[in-house]
Amino acid sequence: MKCKTRLHNLGILVLVGATPIFAAPDMGSLRSDLMAQGGVVKAQFLYEQASFPSCHASTIAETKDYFVTAFFGGTGEGNKDVGIWICTRGKGADHWSAPVEVANGVQFSRIPGGELQRHPCWNPVLHQADNGPLLLFYKVGPTPASWWGMLTTSDDQGKTWTQPRRLPEGIIGPVRAKPVKLAERTLLCGSSTEDKGWRVHMEITPDLGKTWSRTEAINDGKEFPVIQPTILTYPNGRIQILCRSRGILRQSWSDDAGKTWSPLVPSVLPNPSAGIDAVTLTDGRQLLVYNHSTKSRAQLNVALSSDGKNWKAALKLEDETTVRGKRAYGAYPAAIQASDGLVHITYTWRRELINYVVIDPNKLVLRDMPDGKWPE
Repeated sequence: MKCKTRLHNLGILVLVGATPIFAAPDMGSLRSDLMAQGGVVKAQFLYEQASFPSCHASTIAETKDYFVTAFFGGTGEGNKDVGIWICTRGKGADHWSAPVEVANGVQFSRIPGGELQRHPCWNPVLHQADNGPLLLFYKVGPTPASWWGMLTTSDDQGKTWTQPRRLPEGIIGPVRAKPVKLAERTLLCGSSTEDKGWRVHMEITPDLGKTWSRTEAINDGKEFPVIQPTILTYPNGRIQILCRSRGILRQSWSDDAGKTWSPLVPSVLPNPSAGIDAVTLTDGRQLLVYNHSTKSRAQLNVALSSDGKNWKAALKLEDETTVRGKRAYGAYPAAIQASDGLVHITYTWRRELINYVVIDPNKLVLRDMPDGKWPE
């Protein structure tokens, strides 16, 4: 039975009642030239002020009436006070609601009579099921090498949430990027572990998180350390993953709905060991948001491809421009194509704020990237 509770002295969530709406001023463009780039429709921070100084790892989903974002926030990544926060924006509205914490890392002690423990929360992932609930996956634990998967759901577009539950042992859920629907209520989730090197595996749930299966790791964590796969799909049933790595994005392919995967090989795109996200557009093209660098997260880029192998430069979302006296940088993007046909992107800005950018993929100005080199 679903249980919706208030945050009480045990510290176990949950928001009840309507999400409070506080109009935040429209921040407009973070960079003076961002809105001048072809295809950029809107750019704004989710909020200007919050009760926490640091935030990271955003995710975004579209519901019937809202866009919903989630991210982790607190005094700093890995600290025990870091919880999962959400903001919502009504379709047609100009502003996002103020951040509201909907999950924390307070856990019952496994020792009889023991005290409650609190651990940091990590990497939320939202998914709106077709004719079903809004799912919020996240991780809880002292470190990425020892965390575990959690899941809570909402039947009212993020206003209230069920009591969170821990996923089965060995199941993490989508580790960073959104899952992809294969059929009916079946989700393919890109996952990874960090306890025995960086290793990628896939997890499949046929019933929106109730039961699970998983593949073996597709790499040994030594020769090609990779984590945090993002999933792309193709009309012929092929599936591609692009994975975070050190120096270059690595890719693998599946022809059997994600059950088995080809050996990891390098793509043509660099990666400074930073999170990425990609989305298969309704016209069949692939859109990728990533840091086009081998060393720095300062530059955040958008690229497009028709085959997942050859990419064209589209946008620079961040490029170290000084904003408000601070050197800007962007990281850990999330991207969806909404029912309006536009691509909605969120990402971390200096670990201080979450930025939101909307682009029209049909108006992007594309340029060749010979050998994966960004055109100047």
